Amino acid sequence: MGPVAALLAVVLGTGLAVEGVRDGARMERVREVPGGVVDLSVPLEQTWEWRGDVGPEQTADDWPMTVVAVLGGSIVFPSDEDVVALDPASGDLLWTVPLGDNPICGPLGAVHWGEVTARRLTCVAGPPLARVARVIEADGTVSAERTLDAADDARYGSVRPGPDGLLVRARRVGPPDAVDVSAARCTDDGCTGTVEDGRDLTLRAEEVGTGEVRWTVTVPFRPTGADLCTGWYESSWSGGNQNRTYDSTIDAESFGGTVTDGLVQLQGCGVESAVTPDGVVFGLDQDPGTWGVTDLRGGGYAVFEGDGRTVLRDAAGDVVGETEGYLTQATADDGTAPEVLLTTTEEERSAVEPDGTTLWTDDTAGVWQLFLARVGRTAVVQTMAGLEGLDLRTGETLWETVDSEQVGFGVRAFTDGRFVMLSDMFGGGPAMRVVDPVSGDVLWERALPGADVRTGPWADPDSALVAVAGHVVQITAGGVRGLG
Repeated sequence: MGPVAALLAVVLGTGLAVEGVRDGARMERVREVPGGVVDLSVPLEQTWEWRGDVGPEQTADDWPMTVVAVLGGSIVFPSDEDVVALDPASGDLLWTVPLGDNPICGPLGAVHWGEVTARRLTCVAGPPLARVARVIEADGTVSAERTLDAADDARYGSVRPGPDGLLVRARRVGPPDAVDVSAARCTDDGCTGTVEDGRDLTLRAEEVGTGEVRWTVTVPFRPTGADLCTGWYESSWSGGNQNRTYDSTIDAESFGGTVTDGLVQLQGCGVESAVTPDGVVFGLDQDPGTWGVTDLRGGGYAVFEGDGRTVLRDAAGDVVGETEGYLTQATADDGTAPEVLLTTTEEERSAVEPDGTTLWTDDTAGVWQLFLARVGRTAVVQTMAGLEGLDLRTGETLWETVDSEQVGFGVRAFTDGRFVMLSDMFGGGPAMRVVDPVSGDVLWERALPGADVRTGPWADPDSALVAVAGHVVQITAGGVRGLG
């Protein structure tokens, strides 16, 4: 080999080695981030299948909702009377924890609305007078267990799995005659007026193993529009059907809740609020139906207030910054720093840092529907018209797809740090579509096995894709598939 050829071989070899190191670092990084997938450069194919019940038993009146958790690099879910953990790479059964009759576990996430990464699960199961609560760790071990006193339901409210290994109980408190619905009216044509007075709600968090009360908070009743007092919430606190709505019936006592690792979100007549795992309450100074709160993956919370501002708060509830407009974080993020958040008002849109510092603002009014993905300094966002690529350093529009039929409003996003995959769950677009975030070019597009290209995964209303430790997993009520 001549000297020039030898030098070229050394240079190329070094370059390939450096590129290999960088690619390895990228793959390890995306295994740990929301929506992170190791490789999206080639079309995904089915690699394994597990068949069985996924999620709690549902009735014909329930809204289809399959719930799972991402726990310690595995996909975890209730199945019959057990909790099951699968390896996302192979589909192998990693562990099973027997629970008993009528199990409920949490925090779990509905696969349509977002992946839930939990540190541990709390489960309650067994006959009505001998329910057992357990804390299940990421390796399947039970770290705490207690048989519950059935009388506590009457004293403190129905029990539900809470965040970070807690049990939470909630109930209305105060005299029944405190309820005043005289100024509210609902008919088959809709609701008018306001429920002026009602009963407060007390939320109590207990340690599973000892029953020790970690904290108790009371949410005072606030006057609420009649349309928010008809059972509109996602699920009742004491159980029963999900999304049950009585359009012509006012129920000032109704309330429900959803639990993630970062928040207990309370919905219901007069008591809409959110409580952190440490008992910090948000929303008490806001009119029901006008505000919202998001726990930020970098820590803290973004509280959108009724006056059009978003206030950024830390875990203790203290204000660390604020910005005008509604703030969103990327549903899929490649894990590179620094994080950037997007805000939208009626007049403009902006990019801000987690402390509220504005990076740029432009006069494009109210166009963001969803912040789908961030790859380095580039964002992919969904608008009412289609898709858009943005340079997060300047706000420059890099590309646009002006075709609302190409992407629906139930879109999940994934990234491998180079490309972005969009999955439409409700049939408005392709089941899997991978784009270059800088150019908008479509790398590949295809349906999942057994589904038409213009339909959602498996064409089932309760089916969706999630990312687990760098792998794409398809979840339905009747089974789980691995794609790779």
